[in-house]
Amino acid sequence: MIVSLIAAVSENKVIGKDNKLVWDLPRDMKFFMDTTLGHYIITGRKNYESIPEKFRPLKNRTNIIVTRQKKFLAKGAIVVHSLEEAFHLAAEAHQQEVFVIGGGEIYRQSMNRADRLYITEVKAKFSGDTYFPDYYKAEWKEISRIQNLPDEKHAYPYNFVLLEKIVA
Repeated sequence: MIVSLIAAVSENKVIGKDNKLVWDLPRDMKFFMDTTLGHYIITGRKNYESIPEKFRPLKNRTNIIVTRQKKFLAKGAIVVHSLEEAFHLAAEAHQQEVFVIGGGEIYRQSMNRADRLYITEVKAKFSGDTYFPDYYKAEWKEISRIQNLPDEKHAYPYNFVLLEKIVA
């Protein structure tokens, strides 16, 4: 099973502030939705709660929420209490690819398992309180890059970048 992390990341590695995105890039949201459609997605509880309620759980995906809160419930989603349990469920369901969608701590804990990174590089710096984890770029091969310029709906330039882990 391929473990993929998908995130929009600023130049200073910010991915959020106050449990919200700090930019509005509609094309990135569409890219995220199209890429994860039909897959199992793994998210932390705080990240899940940051999704507007009318969109939870994310439709046409199996939503797995990782939380330490033993009594946490989310209608239409699967709640687990460890990342290993989440990966095990996806593997048992014979998923070819599972997507980790955040937040910062879930990304950090998943990085050593990741085979692919779908990174939207937001070409700006932001103030934030949640960051994408460091990774050693020499361990990753760039598979594709699609550049996007600012326009009337996108205030910042950004790139869709796909990286795959180099297997030694």
